[in-house]
Amino acid sequence: MKFNFKTTYIVIGVVILLVLLLSGGRMFLILDAGERGVLFKPYTTGLDKTNIYGEGFHIIAPWNKMYVFNVREQQREETMDVLDKNGLSISMDVTVRFNPAHNKIGYLYELFGVNYINVLVIPEVRSTVRQVAGRYTAEEIYSTKRAEVEQSIINETMKVLESNFIVMKALLIRSINLPAQIKQAIESKLKQEQEALAYEFRLKRETSEAERRRIEAEGIAAYNRIINASLTDKIIQQRGIEATIKLAESPNSKVVVIGSGKDGLPLILGNN
Repeated sequence: MKFNFKTTYIVIGVVILLVLLLSGGRMFLILDAGERGVLFKPYTTGLDKTNIYGEGFHIIAPWNKMYVFNVREQQREETMDVLDKNGLSISMDVTVRFNPAHNKIGYLYELFGVNYINVLVIPEVRSTVRQVAGRYTAEEIYSTKRAEVEQSIINETMKVLESNFIVMKALLIRSINLPAQIKQAIESKLKQEQEALAYEFRLKRETSEAERRRIEAEGIAAYNRIINASLTDKIIQQRGIEATIKLAESPNSKVVVIGSGKDGLPLILGNN
């Protein structure tokens, strides 16, 4: 039988075309903006954790597999029931914003897979919120130490997630809900404390004012004592003479002087 090269080439071409059609989806990949890929080589080195594929067009062997991660910032909102230091149930609404570390998705996949949000992020957020809440009373969580509680949750959650290749952008406590009776009791207590502080402030202010007046009165009394001690008969007589002269020199007054007083000063009987 005569060998036909043309037929052979056609057959080879058809086989190649079929391979491309069947495996083209695995060989040719396009990663969108905000995506990264990590390659798994089942027949050679396994998971390639160090080489991260960026956005754009990529060609890989059809027997290998590319795991694609969304590395954009993502957000999850959780509502959870936690127990305070005294065992009181509190409902908290928490929002966490995060993204996987771009150059560590190979390690992230190795430990948690592509479903890392439900396997890692949400459980760790819930666990940390419960642990932190358990160190405070309901009143502290709701009002007096709310900022401290929130900061503790942020710090501890960030530490856990970053050690597992997750970059936490923010964690917010949207709301804290207490049983109605407990909430009313806490708010009543806070109101009474504010009123007590206001009363104490007024009391201190009035005490300070009374002290100021006492010091002022003592100063005036001391001044009068000094003046009285310095007013001798000679000084009084001199002041009287000076006053008489000024009255006599005034163009608007007429002074009639008759005799003198027992202290030797003239007597002023009248003026106009």
